[in-house]
Amino acid sequence: MAACGTVENLTAGQKVDQAVGALGEKKSLAFELGLDAKPSALVKLAGEEEPGEEMPPELAKLFAGVRVKVSVESRKPLADSGEKDLVGTGMSVSGPDGVLAEYRLVGDYTYYRADMKAFGEAMGFPLPTADELPESEKELRPVLEGKWIKIDNHELDRAAKDATGKGDKAGKGKAGEADPADEIDSRTQQKILKAVRSVVAREVTFSDKGGSDGVERIVAKASFRDLLTGILDKLRPLADELPAGAELPTEEDLKDAPDKKVAVNFSLKNGDLTRVSVDLATLADDPKGAKVPLVVKFGEAGDISAPVGATKLPAGQFGGRGNPFTSGLLGGF
Repeated sequence: MAACGTVENLTAGQKVDQAVGALGEKKSLAFELGLDAKPSALVKLAGEEEPGEEMPPELAKLFAGVRVKVSVESRKPLADSGEKDLVGTGMSVSGPDGVLAEYRLVGDYTYYRADMKAFGEAMGFPLPTADELPESEKELRPVLEGKWIKIDNHELDRAAKDATGKGDKAGKGKAGEADPADEIDSRTQQKILKAVRSVVAREVTFSDKGGSDGVERIVAKASFRDLLTGILDKLRPLADELPAGAELPTEEDLKDAPDKKVAVNFSLKNGDLTRVSVDLATLADDPKGAKVPLVVKFGEAGDISAPVGATKLPAGQFGGRGNPFTSGLLGGF
């Protein structure tokens, strides 16, 4: 029985490993992140800290309905792609009633739009309208009207570096280019991947649950705290190779991590990874019977072409990445 279990474990684990690796062989990929939960489940899970402080139904509806979708298209397989190989990338945030905000990075420009009225209603407070803009900021009118705007990436990077004191003057990188200190080189990426895989192989058990219509379901189980601790222990020797500011949690920090078994469900269709889900409620001290699955779906990238008729705005006028629009909506993605 032990031998059969080992064979099953290896077979199921290899299927997941191959499916995940196959994502890097694609040239077009999208993934969508969201909760597959009812608003009432979120209210139940949040509980009542004190009378009158329970989660508002409107906020629960927003969280239950929010979907974040990321799309990327490259000339090469994604695992082998550098920044110059990318045809375009995009991200959108949708609420229960439609798209709230979206941006696309195509060529030398970043394109952006947002439904400011819907965004304000979803957040529970009104945002300024185009008619309320002061005369000095009239160029931002298209943003508040929900129209596509575009910003030159070189100007955007230059504005961000000027604001942080980095860039040409600091001798770190050039305008329009990523600071090497903020990136992880390919060699370090491989070390991280090897470290994570070794812990997963030791701490995670995989089981094949069968399926139908060409869809296989595989469940991976592990102790959340043991898995997290094991991965971080493997990453600590690589701390000096990580970007500045990427501090790893200490052993003291990990004492508060839930010491519970967590199950992650993988769905594979014809060997391709299509869906991953994990019930976040299992990590709560008292789930109260609620189920709050966090779901990631995989597929082909959608439309990430440059929008026609976008209004060009100077990065300085838009405020760079320190502006509430870019940091809260664009950079906040």
